[in-house]
Amino acid sequence: MKTIGLIGGMSWESSAEYYRLVNEGVKEKLGGLHSADCVMVSVDFDEIEVLQREARWAEAADRMVAAACALEAAGADFVLLCTNTMHKTADAIQSGISIPFIHIADPTAAQIKMAGLDTVGLLGTRFTMEEDFYTGRLIKNHGLKVLLPSKNDREIVHRVIYEELVLGILREESRAQYVRIMQDLVEQGAQGVILGCTEIGLLVSASDSTVPLFDTTRLHALAGVEAALA
Repeated sequence: MKTIGLIGGMSWESSAEYYRLVNEGVKEKLGGLHSADCVMVSVDFDEIEVLQREARWAEAADRMVAAACALEAAGADFVLLCTNTMHKTADAIQSGISIPFIHIADPTAAQIKMAGLDTVGLLGTRFTMEEDFYTGRLIKNHGLKVLLPSKNDREIVHRVIYEELVLGILREESRAQYVRIMQDLVEQGAQGVILGCTEIGLLVSASDSTVPLFDTTRLHALAGVEAALA
């Protein structure tokens, strides 16, 4: 089994999900008492959030590269970055290490295409929804059409992530807002919806949507399991 390297802490709420999912995935594949061979470097999200908010992305990239290098030094065979937004630094991370980096958008897009879909809605932080590093990869690399919520709804999605979900706060009124926003995307033509923030799956589930949901946390973690057992 290869060793999975995890860059976590953004937030630790979703990083805990990654740890659970990779271990459950290995156990399901191998049975018995098997669990994942993995190492994690977990950063202080308060510091990272400041860098995001102040657009100090070069400094944020340096933090991510340092974490990835620590994982490589610890024996990781490849790296998963346990957050969608910080994939803005993905190119810097891959350039800074000699082991593979599995981009969170790729297994997500693969699952969407496997389902026979080509038009999806995207929920995530404002950075993930509005910047090219993520939507551009889905469009250019995978040929998907990506629909976004309205500007006001993007603000709601972003606020709930930073003020509630990363703190482990799950509010019914926020879930109702997300359900409404997802349904609006469906009415725009979305055949499925990407949960493009690793905490969103803590708030909404398949039963909240009239179309398939693609939970990036689960799909990314399972891609790590596949790579570890390949």
